[in-house]
Amino acid sequence: MTIKPIGNRVLLKAVEIEEKTKGGIILPGTVSKEKPNTGEVIAVGTGDKLEGLKKGDKVVYEKYGLTEIKDGEEKYLIADVEKILAVIEE
Repeated sequence: MTIKPIGNRVLLKAVEIEEKTKGGIILPGTVSKEKPNTGEVIAVGTGDKLEGLKKGDKVVYEKYGLTEIKDGEEKYLIADVEKILAVIEE
């Protein structure tokens, strides 16, 4: 199945970012019981408010108010552009 967002919406795949302590110990995302709020942009709609967002961008999004969908075993999120808070640049 191909999922293509419409309007000012973005298709995201949640990504757990590993955190590192001051001592260099890597903490996997499973240490925190909270929902991850970082993801990778899988597809971008055709709306005029989506400037600067492209496939492959890592973003921070609001924890609530997104629509979760499944394609087989994969879980995706559809978010309005207003729910995207920042782009992560590495």
